[in-house]
Amino acid sequence: MIRSMTGFGRGEATVNNLRVTVEIKTLNSRYLDISPRIPGSIQQKELDLKEIIQKHLSRGKVLLNAYVDKSALGLIDTTFNEDKLRNYGEMLHEMRQIAGIDDPLKMDHLLNFEDVFESRKEDESLIENIWKGTQEATASALEHLNTMRQKEGRELQDDLTKQIQDISNLLEKITEQSSQRAPETRQRLTERIQKMVSDDQFDPDRMEMEIAILVDKMDINEEAVRLQSHLKFFLEALDSGDSVGRRLNFLCQEINRELNTIGSKANDSEIAHHVVIGKEKLEQIREQVQNIE
Repeated sequence: MIRSMTGFGRGEATVNNLRVTVEIKTLNSRYLDISPRIPGSIQQKELDLKEIIQKHLSRGKVLLNAYVDKSALGLIDTTFNEDKLRNYGEMLHEMRQIAGIDDPLKMDHLLNFEDVFESRKEDESLIENIWKGTQEATASALEHLNTMRQKEGRELQDDLTKQIQDISNLLEKITEQSSQRAPETRQRLTERIQKMVSDDQFDPDRMEMEIAILVDKMDINEEAVRLQSHLKFFLEALDSGDSVGRRLNFLCQEINRELNTIGSKANDSEIAHHVVIGKEKLEQIREQVQNIE
């Protein structure tokens, strides 16, 4: 079963009253591009987190955000620097004396110095719990993400299968129309050549050879066989269950190549019409394939 490259998953985990929430969003991309935003205390674990994701995803731009809720622990993330607070207080007191200001020093004055506040340092056990919760929440988010991507993948597969079958049906019409044209083409070429040459220069054997060469150049049987083969491989890839986005992109290029060749060789308005419809359907397929992992 193929998977879409776009999706969203959310997971939560609680470790010793510490709750971690991870949200993962994926977008289209030629390669696997992981951009995690995680708490600074586990920043050194970024590569480990990417390895976890790589086991579940093979293509797409991955945006991961991890949030930590410590409220159940009764902890706050912000504290103050005692030395800086004391120094600022002494400085303001000295300034008040020099300026001859009688008003007392207030807390509002100290709050203007933003560098007094700093993040609370986390101990090793808390960091370990954050990392454990992040791993569990990420695994849950990836599970929900892939469930959504597989659901979208099923819808994509149904649509792509129909579009490929439509092109296959068009190819049958093209092949039938081409086989009917060969005798007509031969007869038309014979009549045109006979009108262009005089009786004393006319060589029936040479004319027959030239006609055979022209008819062969207009024959689309090889292209039709290759196109049918590409369509068959496309459907097999859809059913393979692997990461087939790149393979389907390549097959789209090959299908387009054969359609172009058939259109240029056929020299027939009805066949050309079928080719145009086939290329329109192929363009829709290409757009859908860009969203397949």
